[in-house]
Amino acid sequence: MGVFHIVFFEPRIPGNTGAAIRLAACTGSTLHLVEPLGFNFSDAHLKRAGLDYHDLADLRIHKDFDALLADVAGNRIFAFTGHTENSFANVSYQEGDVLLFGPEPTGLPASVVAHPAIEKALRIPMMPHLRSLNLANSASIAVYEAWRQLDYAGASVIS
Repeated sequence: MGVFHIVFFEPRIPGNTGAAIRLAACTGSTLHLVEPLGFNFSDAHLKRAGLDYHDLADLRIHKDFDALLADVAGNRIFAFTGHTENSFANVSYQEGDVLLFGPEPTGLPASVVAHPAIEKALRIPMMPHLRSLNLANSASIAVYEAWRQLDYAGASVIS
């Protein structure tokens, strides 16, 4: 198990998933993709964004949300959405936490955010009247804040 679980629920844009593969590898996290996916793994944008990190990342693909829940059972799940006042920065993250993000451009369905397995819905602040941040950027912001709270456990040390 990695430091965190990054979940993309029904992702649509291959470049975002490629960037998340690289993010997972660089942070020691596990990337979960919940089907259906809006692309296939031969997509050039996915390969270019993930570069040579595909073999270094822990990547799991789940046929549906229930299959994801079975895989991460026992871990806290935080749903990232623009429809809450709860700031992602006000959480004390723990190793094994699940950071759940919705598809581009719609975000997580209300039924997923309201699911009993969700610990809390969280928001990344941004300027008013704007729709959303890029999916891969949102995941990076959240993962690095959570990892910072754990003093970047397992990160390389410059000597």
